Amino acid sequence: MADRRPRRDGRSRDEAGRLRSLPRRLRAIVGLAWGDLTYASGRSLLAVFGVALAVLTLVLLGGASAGVLDTGAQQFEQADRDLWLTGEAIGLTVAGGGGFEATVHDSHDLAAEIEARDDVSTAAPMAFQTLYVGTESDELETVVATGVPGGGSAISIADGEGFSGPDTHYADGAYDGPLSGQLLVDEATADRFDLEVGDDVYLGGSLSTARQTRYEVVGTSETFSSFLGTATVTLRTSELQTLSGTAGTDAATMIAITVDDDADVAAVREDLQAAHPEYAIRTNEEQLEAVIGHQTAIFVGAGLLAGVAVLTGAALTATLLSLHVYLRRETFRTLGAIGISRRTIAGMVMVQGGLIGLGGWLIGIALAYPAASGLNALVARIVGYEGLVTVPSIAISASGVIALGLGTLAATIAVWRLPDPASSTQGG
Repeated sequence: MADRRPRRDGRSRDEAGRLRSLPRRLRAIVGLAWGDLTYASGRSLLAVFGVALAVLTLVLLGGASAGVLDTGAQQFEQADRDLWLTGEAIGLTVAGGGGFEATVHDSHDLAAEIEARDDVSTAAPMAFQTLYVGTESDELETVVATGVPGGGSAISIADGEGFSGPDTHYADGAYDGPLSGQLLVDEATADRFDLEVGDDVYLGGSLSTARQTRYEVVGTSETFSSFLGTATVTLRTSELQTLSGTAGTDAATMIAITVDDDADVAAVREDLQAAHPEYAIRTNEEQLEAVIGHQTAIFVGAGLLAGVAVLTGAALTATLLSLHVYLRRETFRTLGAIGISRRTIAGMVMVQGGLIGLGGWLIGIALAYPAASGLNALVARIVGYEGLVTVPSIAISASGVIALGLGTLAATIAVWRLPDPASSTQGG
């Protein structure tokens, strides 16, 4: 008869024996699970692929969202401005050749009024419109044009002298002064039209206007191409307004405001908002949130796509693991017949689910880095921004939890299909 006298630690010898055998039992279950998975390697690899696809989709979508936010914050910081005055919303327009809708009117006078404040250093009306550009009058192409009051420290000149002289065309709001004929281009536009400093180009808001108007390239600058993420040319705001047909109302897309170093940005914003309630005045962070807020549909779509990827991975994994259990039902009955309990067999299936989830996660994150690099190269070629897709550590951790959860869920569903070991002894 077994000795069941309690030991000093209060456990019976049987309990102690079970505790000592637990690691061996776990190793045996893992070994059986692994062997059973390798036996049906095709189904196992397909299940792992389903989890890996879900992991890869989650990491890339999460990385794209994080990259967009980070890049947007960097662009606003590089703009070296503190506040942005715009209409309640900034939208695209097809008027005047296209561009961003000009919702700020009497922009030069409004900017001068704001700049006259003691706590404001500069206030610059800016416009973004599409113009026709070309070195031949019969070969004109569209490019995004940025209108600025003048050069200033906010524009970094890579080559050439940049703008010189005052804004003669604005003429205190008359818009009847001579055009300066000075134009900045970025490297992409220079390469596109084979331009160098000193070359002339045709420029205008319509084909007829462009064929009658010539501008000289006075410098190259990446300032606004980096800010907008596309090839750009830059000229004075008043001249862009005339060329695009918005000079009549002195319309601009926004007014960029820089406050004095010793001024409180939040306090200046509140004062300006109270003085101009018809406009939205935002900090860099608020303007970024407003821009992203207008793209809610895109982010919702990305979230739905991630959800579909997870559900697809879960369905594929659960289906394949359940199919595996069904096809191996005779093996499981045999294991039951030789004394292996249903709980042990269920544990083996759960381990299989965990192994599938772990394998899918490892493959998914291994693919995430080269996939992100490839997407970044593609995005940089299309929109000009680099590093929009990142692989944040939190996305890797979250995808690991989800991958193991998918495997566990699939195994739980498969366990329901386990045959009753006792049925193997019936009829014999």
